Amino acid sequence: MKSRYIIDAGALALYFAGDKEIKKYFDEIFEGRAEGYILEINLAEFYYKTAEIIGLETAELRYKIIRNSILKQISSGGEATREAAIIKLRHKNTLSLADSFLIAEARGRGMTILTTDPSVKEVAGRKAIYFKIK
Repeated sequence: MKSRYIIDAGALALYFAGDKEIKKYFDEIFEGRAEGYILEINLAEFYYKTAEIIGLETAELRYKIIRNSILKQISSGGEATREAAIIKLRHKNTLSLADSFLIAEARGRGMTILTTDPSVKEVAGRKAIYFKIK
């Protein structure tokens, strides 16, 4: 069975920054050896942060690259909405609502999270791979 990864905004930014450690996971996805997913809310966060730091033109280009890639975009909803709310209630001081949705979807769909957020790693445990931003 193929590995299934769900990617947060920080992990996506690391990939575009050329991080060698995270690249191997993206290579697995782009070569078809693993499945890759991103939540719409995390894609919005990635776009926003890229535009804020690097500029709108770069954000737009990277957004189009992602949209046209093999990464599957997920609109969160259904049972994940309730689960995300419960996660947020339990971790209201450490997790954003977007991170709560990320964890809920990962749990519900049996995916491993690729994240740069230590709080996501702490809550998701071994179902998350943490990458430190250098």
